[in-house]
Amino acid sequence: MLDNWQKWTSFLGQNVAQAEHAGMPNKVIQQAAVQIGEYLAQNVDPKNEQERVLSDMWGVASESEKEALANCVLKLVQNKNLQ
Repeated sequence: MLDNWQKWTSFLGQNVAQAEHAGMPNKVIQQAAVQIGEYLAQNVDPKNEQERVLSDMWGVASESEKEALANCVLKLVQNKNLQ
């Protein structure tokens, strides 16, 4: 799944939409996005340019910046899911 940026963002967008549809509060989704970002940064080698940029930014970000990055990724996939 992580080999292809388009597939990954589509997959993530579908799962975010399902969580929203199930009534999960946005704050919980945001917290999960940060946890997923931490997991990916620690356990997954970036497979493409986009993932490398996110990984590099995540590596130098403070906690509040990580939350902002996670929120930006959420917005990206939410907007893609609406198209």
